[in-house]
Amino acid sequence: MASRHLAMLLTASLTLAGSAAWMAAQEGQSEDTVIRRVVDMVQLNVAVTDRQGKYVTGLQPSDFVITEDGIAQRLATFEAGNAAPRLIAENAAAVAPPADNTRGPSVAATAAPSAPKSPGPEISPVTGAKVFVLFDTSNYMYRAGGFVFAQDAISDFIRSMDSPERVAFYSYSRDFTRAVALTPDRAEVLRAVRSTVNGSDSALYNALLLTLRDVSQYTGKRAVVVFSNGPDNASMVPPENVAELAQSLGVPIYMVSTREAQLDPISTAVFERMSANTGGRAFFARNWTDETKAFEAVRDDLANLYLLSYYPAANPNRGWRGISVKLAPRLRNLTVRTRSGYRPLPADVSIAATPTE
Repeated sequence: MASRHLAMLLTASLTLAGSAAWMAAQEGQSEDTVIRRVVDMVQLNVAVTDRQGKYVTGLQPSDFVITEDGIAQRLATFEAGNAAPRLIAENAAAVAPPADNTRGPSVAATAAPSAPKSPGPEISPVTGAKVFVLFDTSNYMYRAGGFVFAQDAISDFIRSMDSPERVAFYSYSRDFTRAVALTPDRAEVLRAVRSTVNGSDSALYNALLLTLRDVSQYTGKRAVVVFSNGPDNASMVPPENVAELAQSLGVPIYMVSTREAQLDPISTAVFERMSANTGGRAFFARNWTDETKAFEAVRDDLANLYLLSYYPAANPNRGWRGISVKLAPRLRNLTVRTRSGYRPLPADVSIAATPTE
């Protein structure tokens, strides 16, 4: 089934809308699927650092200035690190559009189980990031005994995360395996890491597309962390479409590659561009020590991100929208990192099967 849909995507010149449709087709639609007109708020994972690269904490909603296509936006929610999210009451009621659920063919129109009674964004009570780890088990990873070292580095990363984080663990070669669904149980994830086995060719971008389909079912702070040995020689979807979908969903992608950057300039360029455009980071490790440092950097990033959200102000542009996040003038010496923009998803389709926290 997966191969058939991938071939259809290739011949149809995959678009962002096609990506969403393909992901839904992989899973099938259940009778309780909700098809909603997209009025989603935009979520931004924002890292703020000083001149030494150290994270800056303690900022307040009033410290951030957000524009979309040059249009000023009003914050609806604000979350700092692992603190509970805050509703910006003076803004939320004014900017939040009402939900618009529509009945589709053979689909029951049901309201979200925790929909707010009055206009305003829904706040998840669960703090901490939802981290989807994607591990390369292709034959590339087995060269020079790197597989065991990779398992060690991932295991240390999972152990090191603060307790609020929940983790899902997937692996890929030519095939894609959901080893562990999102869970707070670190022991379950660690067992899955140690149980991974060798595959064949590498289909990284296919796997990323399916991972993003799962990530899209959640709100709040989300991230995809990829451990890869570089080249993709089996995917049928281009990395540009995967990156654009991640941007539209507001999901940063962190790429940890076991190959030195100069050994594979094509993959290096793709990894750097994909991570930068989504607000993540890319790392190229020469040895196990570098891999461990890379994962430590990812962990620190996730622990110090600000999560900002807003409902877009009226904007006739249905194409690519550029996002700018700046700080108040008194903070002009600090550096901000977030996604560069997004393309609104198709106007009448949500790719999430059911609304979840």
